[in-house]
Amino acid sequence: MHAMPPMPLLKRVQPSVWVALAWAAGAVFTFLVRLRLPGEEEPAVLAGVLIYRWDGLVMLAVATCLAVAGGRRLSRRPLLAMALLLGAAVLATTPLGVGEIPLAQFLAVDVALFFVASTRPRRTGLVAAAMALGTLVGYLGVRMLYGWNVGMSAETAVAMTVVIAWLIGNSTHQAREYAEQSRVQAAARAVTAERLRIAREMHDTVAHSIGIIALQAGAAARVIETQPVAAREALSSIENAGRETLAGLRRMLGALRQAEPEGPGYAAELAHAAPLDPALGLALGLADVDRLAATTTAAGVRVDVRWHGEPRPLPPEIDISAYRIIQEAVTNVVRHAGTPSCRVTVDRRRTEELSIEITDDGRGVRQRGKGTGWGLVGMRERTTLLHGDFSAGPRPAGGFRVTARLPVPVAVPVAAGVRA
Repeated sequence: MHAMPPMPLLKRVQPSVWVALAWAAGAVFTFLVRLRLPGEEEPAVLAGVLIYRWDGLVMLAVATCLAVAGGRRLSRRPLLAMALLLGAAVLATTPLGVGEIPLAQFLAVDVALFFVASTRPRRTGLVAAAMALGTLVGYLGVRMLYGWNVGMSAETAVAMTVVIAWLIGNSTHQAREYAEQSRVQAAARAVTAERLRIAREMHDTVAHSIGIIALQAGAAARVIETQPVAAREALSSIENAGRETLAGLRRMLGALRQAEPEGPGYAAELAHAAPLDPALGLALGLADVDRLAATTTAAGVRVDVRWHGEPRPLPPEIDISAYRIIQEAVTNVVRHAGTPSCRVTVDRRRTEELSIEITDDGRGVRQRGKGTGWGLVGMRERTTLLHGDFSAGPRPAGGFRVTARLPVPVAVPVAAGVRA
């Protein structure tokens, strides 16, 4: 199991620096409490016999070297670093003439334990905490065996700081693990959403184009001997539709090859992604409905488009989804209805919503229920994602009816590349 990356706040300052600062603070505090400070009648703690002698100062210097060496190894070999710091704490306590390892000498150990618990696997943090507690117990045990006095209460307080340092470090480790898991899950959800979006776009684009191609091919086959000019026009339309569809597929595949899910802006790109017109390279919207109707009418199924209300800017996701719903519904008419015409109604009279209706007088739902297509499912998904209402089913008088109601925010910005 690899070590977790350092926290953002600690990237700027190395753990060894924090450990060195903690050791220096403890050393300064150790000497201050053994001096008579202003306002005191006597020092708070009596100085030991060895503290100002040369051998005591040598012990403190060696302990400082051990502490610095332990801090430098904290990132690479945390348990060795803990052993060196614990040795420094014991050695620095010896010339003080006290019955326990004071908190000032253990402050650097607590700081190091926090780093180990927060950046290393839990097992390593537990071993480091056990080493610290074991050192405290061993120090008291040795003094008791020799019959020397021990500071049990003070050492218990130091042991509590060890537990607190480990708890804080472990909590930080868990919080960062949870944040990392949430980031990974969010990235996975974004990738899934992108795949579904691409699947819908490919279905809508290919299904419509193939429907037009099939209709034109059938018309060309019927008139190829009697009306060669009309057959040639139908074949030309088939060629154009095929080229446009192929260009759209190449563009989608190119986007997939260049996608970098781990990139910092990937989620934002997914949120604003828009389908493209293979022929024009522009984002599709309601402004393209008339061109869609003209193409379908030229293929043999007349599309009567009725507009109610004045054009107004729409959010790109609503503009795009409305076009795709109309396109898929018209494609279903071409492929399944067996009728020469259909009607598309776009109602923009209400500012808080956009209503769409596609009706025809064809075979109804029985023929459309066959196969494994995803047209109605995709239309329903688009509407649901926008918190709208969708319905599709046979009409009482015959034929089929598709309706969608898409809520529109009160104020909508005009997105770049999306035409109102």
